[in-house]
Amino acid sequence: MMTASSRKSANKPSLVDADTHVESFRQTRSNRRNELIEDYVELIDDLILHGGEARQVDIVQRLGVAQPTVAKMLKRLASDGFIQQKRYRGIFLTEAGKALAAKSRERHRIVEGFLRAVGVGEEAARIDAEGIEHHVSDETLAVFKAFLDKAGPTSRA
Repeated sequence: MMTASSRKSANKPSLVDADTHVESFRQTRSNRRNELIEDYVELIDDLILHGGEARQVDIVQRLGVAQPTVAKMLKRLASDGFIQQKRYRGIFLTEAGKALAAKSRERHRIVEGFLRAVGVGEEAARIDAEGIEHHVSDETLAVFKAFLDKAGPTSRA
């Protein structure tokens, strides 16, 4: 017969070992650092595709952050090799920046499509995908993609 104490311990989730826990947190911190980079690069690409150019003022407006915040991030993106800034001409993506923007956009498309396929509403799927896309593993992303490929285009309503 189970005692109250044994029932309590039976309901506790198992605690992963310390090394696994450390690696999970390390990966999450890395994802958070990359999230901003990916968001900026994808936005710059969108601005160029839809308006012909990307300017600091446009990024400030779209992200709702202060100009010094954008300037600091653009400096980082330039030093990381994702953008080039030309005085009086705006912001341009390097080949590395274009590749990162395309990869981010594809991850977003897959995650949003998966959420829509399992019944999440259009607006919620779009908003949720914006956060999830940066934290989902390549393995999980591949499963989402396989699900969408198997389900067909009607599942992406």
